[in-house]
Amino acid sequence: MLKSERRGGRTDGTSGTDAGPGRIDRRTVLKTAAGSGATVSLAGCLGTYETIVGSSTEAEPITVGMLAPNPKSNVIGQSMAQSAQLAVDELNENGGIDGQEVELVVGNTKSSPLEGRRAYQRLILEHGADVTVGVFDSPTLVNLMDEIAEQQTLHLTAGAASRFASQKVNEEYDRYKYHFRVGPTNDADLGRAQINFMNVYATEIGWNSIAVLAEDYPWADKPWEIYQNHLPDTPVDVVYENRYPPSTKDFTEIYTQAARAGADAAFISTAHTGNEALAYWKRGQFPFAFGGIHVPMQVPSYYEQSGGLSRYAVGFSVATEQSEITDKTQGFVQNYAETFGTYPQDMGYYTYDAIYLFAETVESTGTLDTDELIPSLEDVSYTGVSGTTDFYDPDHVHAHDRFWDEDDPTGIYFQWQENDDGEGVREVIWPDEHKTSDYVRPPWI
Repeated sequence: MLKSERRGGRTDGTSGTDAGPGRIDRRTVLKTAAGSGATVSLAGCLGTYETIVGSSTEAEPITVGMLAPNPKSNVIGQSMAQSAQLAVDELNENGGIDGQEVELVVGNTKSSPLEGRRAYQRLILEHGADVTVGVFDSPTLVNLMDEIAEQQTLHLTAGAASRFASQKVNEEYDRYKYHFRVGPTNDADLGRAQINFMNVYATEIGWNSIAVLAEDYPWADKPWEIYQNHLPDTPVDVVYENRYPPSTKDFTEIYTQAARAGADAAFISTAHTGNEALAYWKRGQFPFAFGGIHVPMQVPSYYEQSGGLSRYAVGFSVATEQSEITDKTQGFVQNYAETFGTYPQDMGYYTYDAIYLFAETVESTGTLDTDELIPSLEDVSYTGVSGTTDFYDPDHVHAHDRFWDEDDPTGIYFQWQENDDGEGVREVIWPDEHKTSDYVRPPWI
């Protein structure tokens, strides 16, 4: 699909840059601090974890502010922070951004909307971030949208999937135009991606009938709605469905019902309850396959962490350790492994791409001026480690979200398999252009 066919365009000519009376932004704070020698203090910001990489006293650097959950202890937050560090280090090794050194400041959101806001304010008002990236959880992003609008500073989301952000951009463009989602796709397109799998590939691996399962958390609301509306039009029969409570720890009854209904596979959408869901399936050796959106299985070390329970399970991810989504993917994966001794989780790919996308846009426009960068980002088509990133038009309901195209979808389906050395490997089974192995049917079925 041509970008012109989905973009349209905003023709009101307004920029939305007036600060308004009483507004306190990073420019005001930094200017005041520089002019008077005053120390800037933000109430409630004390205790926020931060790390600075690549700072310099010789010249004012370009500052990238990165927001991640517990980056010292949480595997997802750690991957985001380390991927950002890798991108900044690489940029500085190659002359920075448009000849300027790049500084990285990492803020800890602590998976809390309140703490996330405090961390964001610290990045903008104390460190003068020229751009912010990251934010894994949707509640934190929702709580940041007004702050992003007030500060009029670009934010490139790498993590949260809620459509709330893009809806705000669409409904009040001039106020919220500073938000772009580099990845993953939003929750609606996430659901559409699963329907695409059912239409194209599920029956080829024997998934002719499925039990549709999803944990009852807000993040799964839109995918569940998509399933309800579109699964009946796929070649797969839905024989059982269950939107199970978040408190579910024992899946025996759910799986017994799925087996009685004759399901070939349990098609699941889970993040918080994924470990229990997988363990009960594997240990119970229920007579159906298992797969879908399973966030824990996106962690490269999950096979070892689960004691091999993930073998034969199918998951959805942006990439795997050996996949070649683009000609840049393996370079990033191997550099990350050599630097940190492990492999990146999904949000690391998007974080890395977000920083490089910002760098490329600054260099192509020759400016750090936000109002000049926004039109360039709206027109961009950037090939990074996660695939090609371009954005829905401001007039689209998913304004400034990563564009999803069913003919060139973001994301791959993988299966945890075991290699000859007894090690767990995430093998890509679909789409065919990224395939690294055939699907292996669980032997007890």
